Amino acid sequence: MKTEFQQSNRFVYTKKNLWSGILFGLGFIAFFDEMVFHQLLHWHHFYDKSTTNIGLISDGLFHAFSWFATIGGLFLFADLKRRNAVWLTRWWGGVLLGAGIFQLYDGTVQHKLMRLHQIRYVENVIIYDIVWNIIAVVLIIVGAILVYRTRQLSELGVTLTNE
Repeated sequence: MKTEFQQSNRFVYTKKNLWSGILFGLGFIAFFDEMVFHQLLHWHHFYDKSTTNIGLISDGLFHAFSWFATIGGLFLFADLKRRNAVWLTRWWGGVLLGAGIFQLYDGTVQHKLMRLHQIRYVENVIIYDIVWNIIAVVLIIVGAILVYRTRQLSELGVTLTNE
């Protein structure tokens, strides 16, 4: 059971819980994308419009960006933990929102509008695009539901006692 101090701290740091989750989710999903699709499966590089060496450099910069976002989110989370202000439901909502927003941006802007790279270079890439973007939308919807639920609780000044 949460103490009254911990419950009130959640409300004071409600935005920080959300932004910590968003940064972590964005960084983690970008790291996962770079690690799995770029390095392990060799489906593409971040920038495929040049040489392999440029592609590898772009992957390194993308990897650094993802780690900065991930570590930034974790630093915010550590500060919340220190202040006894972690609101896990809101934080996970932020994680899912950040991951989904990044994935949808990647799948629409980087893959289709800017054409930096495709998910995979195959004849029927549309299947990969559809699956990629559906997963992104599902992450965004679930994250938004969690954030909305905690926003309602925050506005009411009530928290769940079993969190």
